[in-house]
Amino acid sequence: MFSFQHAQNTGPKPHQESAFQRVSVNLSGRLMLANRDEFDCTAVDMSPGDVLLSSPARPRAGERIIAYIEHVGRLEGTVSRLADHAFVIQLNATERKREKLAAQLTWIANKHELGLPEDRRHDRLVPRKVLTELTFGTGEKYACRIIDLSLSGAAIDIETRPVIGTPVKLGTMKGRIVRHFQEGVAVEFSGIQSREALAEFL
Repeated sequence: MFSFQHAQNTGPKPHQESAFQRVSVNLSGRLMLANRDEFDCTAVDMSPGDVLLSSPARPRAGERIIAYIEHVGRLEGTVSRLADHAFVIQLNATERKREKLAAQLTWIANKHELGLPEDRRHDRLVPRKVLTELTFGTGEKYACRIIDLSLSGAAIDIETRPVIGTPVKLGTMKGRIVRHFQEGVAVEFSGIQSREALAEFL
């Protein structure tokens, strides 16, 4: 089974590309350039220090990038290398965030190695409208960010961690909390949604 390791005793600069072991991934997402233009992207390989993104975006070397990647959440960094239709960003993250990312990459790598099924039964969609509110059954509303959507559920970046099973509403879609993960919670909708029902976010 895959075990994530990176070079030890790297001092205050653990983000150097050579300091971390890379994991091959194929995770869809969306990124924003410094001028706020947004593009679809795919994370091709990652480490806790950097990520190789395939995208039609054409950033400049040194440009600040913010990306939201499925299973991983928000990533921020600067462009360190450019290639045809792809580029590497050096991640700007705390040591705690890097440790979380290492754990996430270990899970992703082992899931692929063991042939485990996807958590959700339907294709994931990266929303264009990401900032919204999650409404609890009590009527309380909490600001959140949608990481991705499918016809059966959503991954939500949110500060609070409601109890699993808590009834919630995302837009007009009712559901319940089914899982906690590093960046937030997973919501399973009460029924399979139509694309029209998801239209307000896409």
